[in-house]
Amino acid sequence: MFKFIPREEKFFEMFVSMAQNVHEGSRLLTEMMGTDADLPNLAESIKSLEHKGDRMTHDLITKLNRTFVVPIDREDIYRLSSCIDDIMDLIESVARRMVLFKISKPSEPAVQLSQLLHRGTAEVVAAVSELKNGMKVVEHCIEINRLEDEADHVYHLVLGELFETEKDPIALIKWKEIYETLETSVDKCEDVANVIESIVVKNA
Repeated sequence: MFKFIPREEKFFEMFVSMAQNVHEGSRLLTEMMGTDADLPNLAESIKSLEHKGDRMTHDLITKLNRTFVVPIDREDIYRLSSCIDDIMDLIESVARRMVLFKISKPSEPAVQLSQLLHRGTAEVVAAVSELKNGMKVVEHCIEINRLEDEADHVYHLVLGELFETEKDPIALIKWKEIYETLETSVDKCEDVANVIESIVVKNA
């Protein structure tokens, strides 16, 4: 797909490593939604992954600033790394809220949204792994968009139910924040897909 003169290809490997780190974070988040999960320890593990992701982003940007010939537009490299990092930040935000709000029993919609997120991050890994192969990545981007639609549907249903049935205003605020952050994290997977599709079109 990407031709012309020799270019630094390590950026593709760095994208994959960042995506894999995010996928591991989403896996741990699904564990947090399980019965009798050790929330503080899992949240701490996710926090460590978030720090790791920050270091990866910093290393990629440093390399970008020091590399003369890059495989794709510099702006796209920056946008893609930033979008991947945003997912990890939101995963850590959900985990932190679970501990802060002392959530002892995650709700079924929270479980559903975390599972959709985990599936979305798996597709993100697959998409960035195929980035050099042009149109092969499109099927993963389509699936990410479908998962985002499903998460959006779950979010709006549970939000309506929450405001209708929850009588405790503190509990309502807690769950609204958790649901909103989970849904936004799936949105960020779609942002990654949009950047990748833009890269494919530019370099086709």
